[in-house]
Amino acid sequence: MKTKLTLLVLACCILPGQLSVAQTNPPARPPRIDTGPDSPVIGDDRRVTFRLRAAEAKSVTVSGDFGDNTAMVKGDDGVWSATVGPLDPEMYVYHYTVDGVRLLDPSNPQVKIGYVTSTIMNLLTVPTEKPAFYDVQDVPHGEIRTHLYKSKSNGTTRELTVYVPPGYDENTGKRYPVLYLLHGFANDHHSWHRYGRANDILDNLLAQDSIEPFLVVMPLGYGGARINGDGNGIAPEGAGRFRGDASLYERDILKDIIPMIDGKYGTVADRKHRAIFGFSMGGGQAGRFGLGHLDTFSRVGIMSAGMAGGTDTEPMKTLAADPKKANEMLDLLWIACGKDDFAMTGARTLSETLTKAGIKHMFVETEGAHHWRVWRRYLRDVSPLLFR
Repeated sequence: MKTKLTLLVLACCILPGQLSVAQTNPPARPPRIDTGPDSPVIGDDRRVTFRLRAAEAKSVTVSGDFGDNTAMVKGDDGVWSATVGPLDPEMYVYHYTVDGVRLLDPSNPQVKIGYVTSTIMNLLTVPTEKPAFYDVQDVPHGEIRTHLYKSKSNGTTRELTVYVPPGYDENTGKRYPVLYLLHGFANDHHSWHRYGRANDILDNLLAQDSIEPFLVVMPLGYGGARINGDGNGIAPEGAGRFRGDASLYERDILKDIIPMIDGKYGTVADRKHRAIFGFSMGGGQAGRFGLGHLDTFSRVGIMSAGMAGGTDTEPMKTLAADPKKANEMLDLLWIACGKDDFAMTGARTLSETLTKAGIKHMFVETEGAHHWRVWRRYLRDVSPLLFR
């Protein structure tokens, strides 16, 4: 009995020490995941080198909004590489094509997501010596707020984002104009602040005293989409997949979104203090919704888009019937498009149609094609014209 008790005591004395040793051993490190060679690499001369390990591949190209299908060369180590540029300091998107299959860069975690898979790409930022107009700077910052709401006109729950300027919550008695800012196809209600950098652009303009503060509402642009824009939104039966139903979107903005925003936020709730702008698909929508409802909007902006039809189609038919009244109601009709943009023909035709109908407007031709580098600049350039 004594022997057994002694062994039990020894066991009690040894076990805690053994456990302590076991507990102090560091956990094993997880295996390193090799994402491949550094890519992209930006040189001092702003030339950018892309690298991808694909030893068994037969053909690899890199494409982006800086140029399509640049052939990459395979090295002895199985790494394909290509150098482009020099590129202007800006934000770009790109992807690889490996033996006909579209791929992201596994070495670059910066990714632009979209509403359809073909628009998912890597992001590339070529930095400037000084902060760019869209960079986060040491200035007061506004906020991006997200709202889920029940769209009665669409019969579904939807989502939108709102930019509020710096000091909004402190200035409880202040009332603000509102810009309704629409996105293009394959984008969503997050795109204008994620890739258009709308909040950073407006923060910087406010700090420069270039604009008066205003709210920005960024809705989901597919009428009838049943969910909040995570890529699976499908319109009801009879409406097109992803693009949705434009009439449902129009009703959503007019009947649901505007009343909700005027109820939740300190807005100046009249047409003189309401603008609607957009690019590409959203530019055409902004033109049709805005010009078709001048009792709701006094400022309309169409970026990189036209509007189908001539003076015999709505809303042009109504405007052309009484151009004097239209001009009195329009405080700003602003159309802009890049010279290399495929939408230029439609934008120029729209401007010519408006001129023929006697409708005053601004038509701005710029450098650039159909990409975010142009639309960021348009927001910067037109914002000072809105509510001052």
